[in-house]
Amino acid sequence: MEPDFWHQRWQDNQIGFHQDKPTPLLVKHWPAIGMPVGARIFVPLAGKSLDMVWLASQGYRVLGVELSSLAIGQFIAEHGVVPEVRESKYGTHHLAGAVEMICGDVFSLDAQALADCSVVFDRAALIALPPELRRLYVRELYSLLPQGCRGLLITLEYPEDQKSGPPFSVSESEVRDLYDPDWDVEVLERRDILAQQPAFIAEGVTRLDTVVYRLQRR
Repeated sequence: MEPDFWHQRWQDNQIGFHQDKPTPLLVKHWPAIGMPVGARIFVPLAGKSLDMVWLASQGYRVLGVELSSLAIGQFIAEHGVVPEVRESKYGTHHLAGAVEMICGDVFSLDAQALADCSVVFDRAALIALPPELRRLYVRELYSLLPQGCRGLLITLEYPEDQKSGPPFSVSESEVRDLYDPDWDVEVLERRDILAQQPAFIAEGVTRLDTVVYRLQRR
């Protein structure tokens, strides 16, 4: 997807992917990651996600990267924070307490930017990308994360001929193919959520699962 697509989505307030509470599957499965308090969590394509606030409330440091300045501005306004702002080669950094957000292109990051990230949390990034970009995303971004890094990945699965993304359907076989051979992949939960997603039903989708994966970089 071109950057202009996402800028327009935020401009038009077409942000159905945004949730008004922390992701329940994050809250449920976070203990399975086993990460000590104080670790830094990388959240790609972060939007204005409340997951970042929840992670910070649990004692973690959060690094969110988001292309849209509107999303970051809304995050700042909605939480009443006054961030420290600085520029770097990665973009504009906004630091407020335990949450740092970079307004910039996630593909501009390098290993130095992610060197102290112990976990990656991906709820809305992989499924936001079409197939060719998913492979590039995993190959170029996840390869920058340090050895031993852990991850919590949440995807959607539905019949691809019934809906055009985003969000896109990403099968378990594709997840395993994308992350092999550098990451161990384990399914933590698969859940049928079609009844809770009327917009998908309205588009004619007949099956919709969400899948939670635990990742571990070798």
